[in-house]
Amino acid sequence: MDISPFRIAVPDADLTDLRERLARTRFPAEMPGSGWGYGTDLGYMRELVAYWRDRFDWRAQEAAFNRLPQFRAKVGGLGIHLVHVRGKGPNPLPLVITHGWPGSVFEFTKIIGPLTDPAAHGGDPADAFDVVCPSMPGYGFSDSAVEPGMDPEKIASLWVELMHGLGYRRFGAQGGDWGSMVTTYLGFRHPESVLGIHLNMVVAFPPNPANPLEGAEESDMAGLMETAQFLKDETGYQQIQGTKPQTLSFGLTDSPAGLAAWIVEKFRTWSDCGGDVERRFTKDELLTNVMFYWATASANSSCRLYCESMRAGKFPPQGFRVDVPTGCAIFPREIIKPPRAWAEKLYDVRHWTRFSSGGHFAAMEEPAALVEDVRAFFRPLR
Repeated sequence: MDISPFRIAVPDADLTDLRERLARTRFPAEMPGSGWGYGTDLGYMRELVAYWRDRFDWRAQEAAFNRLPQFRAKVGGLGIHLVHVRGKGPNPLPLVITHGWPGSVFEFTKIIGPLTDPAAHGGDPADAFDVVCPSMPGYGFSDSAVEPGMDPEKIASLWVELMHGLGYRRFGAQGGDWGSMVTTYLGFRHPESVLGIHLNMVVAFPPNPANPLEGAEESDMAGLMETAQFLKDETGYQQIQGTKPQTLSFGLTDSPAGLAAWIVEKFRTWSDCGGDVERRFTKDELLTNVMFYWATASANSSCRLYCESMRAGKFPPQGFRVDVPTGCAIFPREIIKPPRAWAEKLYDVRHWTRFSSGGHFAAMEEPAALVEDVRAFFRPLR
């Protein structure tokens, strides 16, 4: 496998262009007093755009991220950007961690250290991992596919090629959001390479449509009601990204304010922030993640994953069973929270943890809890 060191270096001209676009932002009107009721709040976006234009220091964020060892590897004919940090312990376990939308590998900056060097973070060196965090095709600094068909199953195959190319014949896998789908297909299609999978978003639907509540317990009902409300009120983005991402991409690629509004609204809605997005994420964190999309003009190619997956009938996962050991981390503000009985129809569930706080972006919201759950799940599989 062809692999070379990589550092992020956004051209100065691109940053100048960004500031100019932010200064020329044409803000929309808003229904008086509506707040976030119709979508992204105008007042918050004015504040965020001003911060982005005048105070956000991309170079500082870029330098901080560049302290992580990064590479570009040729995988399946595509250049794949990855963070690869080797563990410090007697026998580090290889672990590939996959992000989703609207996230990026930036999500994992709080968990990479504790996973790779437990002793330095109050843990047991025996729990060390060799961590590989690739940017999915069409995301961040990875190449985008030039032919249709780049769905989670295809990405899983690329990850096996990547991990084998790095010298790992067997490895663990972890993921949330689309990373959960990729990780699911890793376990299903490549059990000879994958010793176990850990998910912090579990997608499982009623195994018996004629009796949709079969297997559900009373303690599951609140989560099921929240999921039903999410599917009713919060999935419009899925429909446009899953059908006509090219149309959407003109606005998201041309307007940084439009891109930030599209992404930040999801960080607020999907996180355990009580309606105040900055209870969980700083402006610097929100904007650094947005920059992984803006600096690479990858809004279009990233959204296309929805379209490819839905056209291929690969979301939600169905019609198969994952027989490798599976760990499930259930955070209370996750957008989908199935009963364990439903998950057990799809996965070989060995580990199931419910948390008292946290949401969809667990690696950023509750990094310590996620790290400990990953350690606990993989400990008997080493």
